[in-house]
Amino acid sequence: MYCNVEKQDYEQVVREHATLVKRIAYHLLGRLPDSVQLDDLIQAGMIGLLEAARKYDGGKGASFETYAGIRIRGSMLDEIRRGDWAPRSVHRNTRRVTQAIKQIENEKGRDAEDSEVAEALGISQDEYHGLLQDSANCRLFSYEEILEKSEAGYDVFDAEVGSSPQDHTVKDKFQSHLAEAIRTLPEREQLVLSLYYDEELNLKEIGAVLGVSESRVSQIHSQAAHRLRSRLSEWVG
Repeated sequence: MYCNVEKQDYEQVVREHATLVKRIAYHLLGRLPDSVQLDDLIQAGMIGLLEAARKYDGGKGASFETYAGIRIRGSMLDEIRRGDWAPRSVHRNTRRVTQAIKQIENEKGRDAEDSEVAEALGISQDEYHGLLQDSANCRLFSYEEILEKSEAGYDVFDAEVGSSPQDHTVKDKFQSHLAEAIRTLPEREQLVLSLYYDEELNLKEIGAVLGVSESRVSQIHSQAAHRLRSRLSEWVG
C-alpha cells in the first residue's frame, strides 16, 4: 500500500494511523508520572508520524507501520526529554546504582544481589528499593531507552544513517550484545521484561502473575534496566 508515502495525502496517513499513535502513547503513559499529559504525547507522536510519512522508503524492506512506530515512539521520547522532570539526585543515584552493579558483578562473576548493591551504596535494602522506585517513577530509564540506541543511533531505515555496510555491522553487533545481555539477566527480571514488552501487560497485571505488588514489579523492571545498562556500558555510556 505504501510504496511511496511521500506522494500520499498526509491527512489520510494521519487518519489511518491515529490509532497507532494513541496505542504507543498509552503504552508509554503507563510508566510515566502524572505530570506527563497524554495529549502532549499524542501531539509529539503525530509529528513523528508525519516525519515517518515524509522519510519512508518502501524499498528498504520494512513496512510503513513498523517504521512509523519507531518514529512515533522516538518523537514522544524526545518530547519527554525536553521536559525532563527528574531531579538531579535521581540522575546521580541512577549512575551510582549502575556503577555499583557493574563493580559487584565484575568482582563476583555473577548477578549482583539487592543486599550487595545496597551495601556498596552504604544504604539499607529498603532505601535501595526506594532508589529503584524513584528511577522508575521519575525518569524514562528503561529497556526501551536502551533499545532506542539501536533505533535512533543505528537506524537502518533512515536514508542519512546506517546506510553503509559498516553501520549495519555495528547495529548487528549491538543487537547481538543486547540479546545476550537480556539472556543473562536473572530469571524474574527476564520474565518482567517479556511480560511488559512482548505481552504488553501493565505493571498491575504483571504483579498478579508474579504474586507481588505493582511497586515491586516497578522495582524489578528498574533494576533490570540498571543491570542492562551496566552490562552494555561500552554501547550506552
